[in-house]
Amino acid sequence: MNKRIFQGLALCGLLSLSVGVSAQEEGFSFGVLSHVIRNAADEANLREGVEASDAENLAFVVVNGIKGSAEPCTDKLYQRRKAMLHQAKNGLIVSLAASDWAECKQANGKSAAVSKLSLMRELMYGDEFSIGDSKIPVLRQSTIAKFRDFAENARWEIAGTMFATINLPRNNNHYVVDAGRNSEFEDRLVANREWLNRVFTYATRRKMDGIVLFCDGNPLSVPRAGTVQRDGYAETRKQIKALAAKFPGKVLIIHSQSGRDTPANTIHWQGNLGELDAGTGWTKLTVHQSGPELFSFSTPATQTSGGTR
Repeated sequence: MNKRIFQGLALCGLLSLSVGVSAQEEGFSFGVLSHVIRNAADEANLREGVEASDAENLAFVVVNGIKGSAEPCTDKLYQRRKAMLHQAKNGLIVSLAASDWAECKQANGKSAAVSKLSLMRELMYGDEFSIGDSKIPVLRQSTIAKFRDFAENARWEIAGTMFATINLPRNNNHYVVDAGRNSEFEDRLVANREWLNRVFTYATRRKMDGIVLFCDGNPLSVPRAGTVQRDGYAETRKQIKALAAKFPGKVLIIHSQSGRDTPANTIHWQGNLGELDAGTGWTKLTVHQSGPELFSFSTPATQTSGGTR
């Protein structure tokens, strides 16, 4: 069996208990590759970032943003990026960014968000595993009949920590001002509410040490007065704070909201609820199973130059 596949399955509790115990005692690391592409000239940055993370001993890598806002939303581009990511050695989980779908336009200038979201779901979330050589088993929200369209919301567990993606694009959660019903936003709001309840309920029942949520926008950030007609994160922010207040462990939200060009190096905590801006490039974090802090930064042996957003 491929060594990386063995390690990935062992960390997920699917193989030897002795390996799982070792992982809990020593801790483990994971990577976040965030918004390295702005235009076609930056495509090499994504490849370099994947290769750099492959060189590290990581349990998995979350990729936030497979295309840049300035790039065309063509089927050919999505197919090319999918092929590139599938060459990874580590298990990769794609966390959707606004640039992947919510910011896409048709030739006439109208939104193409819904059709591109459907395409991303079809291309990137076709089964119950991560992409890349290491196959990390994930549980998707789409396994629930009522939410069969929401395959991008996924969760997985490693050594007492719950990890989950949630589709919260950084363009104010893709709340659009339009006549009539804002169906995409409203349907996703319902799905995300159910998903968060399920993630926290399961983690509490399993007595997990922590929960890590990966998303594009920062749901904890309150927009300045007058900057948006409606706060697209209001309901989600209220829910996360309420759920975190009842959860006995740590809750970390990793997002890409601020637009800074280099990864942040500080987790901002308010009680047991923390948020981290992954910036642009790739970041390595370590989960400790002992000691005063559950999450910390590790210095990668290699670092992609990254792009600008």
